[in-house]
Amino acid sequence: MAIGGDALEFIDKKFYDLTIGIAALEVLFDGCRWAEGPVWFGDGNFLVWSDIPNNRMLKWVPDLGVTSFRTPSNYVNGNTRDRQGRLISCSHGARAVLRTEWDGTVTTLVDRHQGKRLNSPNDVVVKSDGTIWFTDPSYGILSDYEGYKSDPEQDGCFVYRFDPADGSLTVVADDFAKPNGLAFSPDESVLYVSDTGQSHDPDWPAHIRQFNVDGARLTNPGIFADVDSGLPDGFRLDIEGNVWTSAGLGVNVYDPGGALLGRIRTGAKTSNVVFGGPRRNRLFITCSQYVMATYVSATGLQTP
Repeated sequence: MAIGGDALEFIDKKFYDLTIGIAALEVLFDGCRWAEGPVWFGDGNFLVWSDIPNNRMLKWVPDLGVTSFRTPSNYVNGNTRDRQGRLISCSHGARAVLRTEWDGTVTTLVDRHQGKRLNSPNDVVVKSDGTIWFTDPSYGILSDYEGYKSDPEQDGCFVYRFDPADGSLTVVADDFAKPNGLAFSPDESVLYVSDTGQSHDPDWPAHIRQFNVDGARLTNPGIFADVDSGLPDGFRLDIEGNVWTSAGLGVNVYDPGGALLGRIRTGAKTSNVVFGGPRRNRLFITCSQYVMATYVSATGLQTP
């Protein structure tokens, strides 16, 4: 199917400069139960993502198609790469943040806070100083569909900062209903974190918050954007600081000031996005049972 006409909704003229009207919206794979956590390996020219309820991770290579990356995956959700290019994953099953070493072995980086098990780490980002910031809502322990049903041991759903250099784990935000996706601004002065509490209570939030980053602390909290449809599950930024986020049946794009510029309609409940391709101008979208991709005029932030 092709992007254009009804698939692109232009709310601000700036959106014309970020999209390509003749680019196709391609379905790369159809066969997941809930596709999530896309991560691009630029050095290998391939995409990896999670299919959480099927307890697996899949890999797509241009012109070669889709193969298994890891089965079982221990119900991995969000993925990113550290500054050495190693895969960092949030595991619902292990209730931990994991690192895949160069020899393929998997290391548990952190699975407890103050001696108690984490809820179910959800999404993760690595700062340029090597610290790992992740969210820990309870989605993976609410049922046996995306993990193992369990009672929470933590007093809430927090955002954490983990320093692999000294093993320290600190709570950087403790007032979320269900913290979910997160990403830094291009200069890392701002951290964006979504709250998808509305997934389980209509009176809870469905928005993206922003914080100033002061070393290891977050300050000056505020609402970056209220999502008008669905939930801001996962998102990424381009080099100009625009936020590309899942939102209901598509992707919403906001400028750095939080103004909605436009949306890409996928027609399926959308969970996450990542920029990839040799020029970081291809947007990969996980949505329901699908993985889709389209070329855009924006350039995604550099990742290993």
